[in-house]
Amino acid sequence: MTANTESRVERFETLLTSTGSELLDRLARGAGGVGGAVGPQQALRLGTQLRADYPTDLVVDALGQHELRTAAGPKFSRAMDMFFTRAGLEQASSEVVARHTASRYTAGDTVADLCCGIGGDMLALAEHRRVIAVDVDPFHLRLAAANADVLGVADHVTTVLSDVRDVDLAEADAVFVDPARRAGRRRFRTGDSEPPLDWCLELTGRVTKVGIKAAPGLPHEAVPAGWELEFIALGRDLKEAVAWSPALATAGTRATLLPEGHTLMPAPGHEVHEADVEVRAPGEYLLDPNPAVTRAGLVVELARELGAWKIDEKIAFLAADTPMRTPFGRSLRVIDSAPWNQKQLPARLRELDIGAVDIRRRGLAGDVDQLRKRLKLSGARRAILVMTRVNDRPWGLVCLDDE
Repeated sequence: MTANTESRVERFETLLTSTGSELLDRLARGAGGVGGAVGPQQALRLGTQLRADYPTDLVVDALGQHELRTAAGPKFSRAMDMFFTRAGLEQASSEVVARHTASRYTAGDTVADLCCGIGGDMLALAEHRRVIAVDVDPFHLRLAAANADVLGVADHVTTVLSDVRDVDLAEADAVFVDPARRAGRRRFRTGDSEPPLDWCLELTGRVTKVGIKAAPGLPHEAVPAGWELEFIALGRDLKEAVAWSPALATAGTRATLLPEGHTLMPAPGHEVHEADVEVRAPGEYLLDPNPAVTRAGLVVELARELGAWKIDEKIAFLAADTPMRTPFGRSLRVIDSAPWNQKQLPARLRELDIGAVDIRRRGLAGDVDQLRKRLKLSGARRAILVMTRVNDRPWGLVCLDDE
């Protein structure tokens, strides 16, 4: 442990004392009139006020922890009781996603959580299982242990300070690994994580049940045959991909929508091919599939289930002449459909009494912000303007929300 890391751990321990807990509780209750996020000017004034009662280092650390707790609210229901670092919070799965992935493992299993970070997945796994939580960062590992104590699962957790490559997995029935992604990468490559994806995949030589968390951009071809690649969205926000080893896989690919838990995967024994779905002009209704469905490569499967067709071979929009009721996409009612003509567009929108538009662009180049400024609309209705392609021709659709 380096001197800097040791110092961070020691300072963190001070937050766990009665004085540190008192200060954090005071911030949570709204010390100085603050109960939520603390801006820079507020932090300066509040810090000055609190330093009259507490040591300076403790005030600095408590204010930083309060800021992170406030930011973590959308991810964790007990965020105001937990402990974070900025990097740890950014990489941690949200509580609802972590509980979903944890449900893949058998209750009673001993699961090795490799690269556990601040413990986002570990906490969900430990609700019904014993967890061996492993991380090479002593500070993150200490926060993970503190979070396990906060949530009442510390008795189910054993923390191990180690490079995950060196840890003994003899006692593990299963593994969940969340390799760190390298910053600044627009496209995922198999070496863009630490440890690399290839090393994670080879864990099945030691433990048969393996789940590997990855960025949503993980290419399908990066995962071997027999594995399942699951894409998980929270609402319409695509959160992550998880590769499941053959011992845990139930499909080749899957789209999961949380918090409801809707799942779309290929029908057993039924292979769907692109040629199985017709491509033709838009109908009275347009469906914008959830990003998890698109990334899972299940747009054609969804079209088959809905009796819909595609409007372009390369574009994910689906069309039908009747409403398409499904949790796997947003249904829109088409009120105007024509080849894209930006010059005539403002007049056409005025004719349709459109006063505001949400612009959705897919497969058609264009500056959305500049277009919105040029429209100068004043009608009574709000619409969705879809910039796309139909049979490889630039196309525009004016739609109303059908939900």
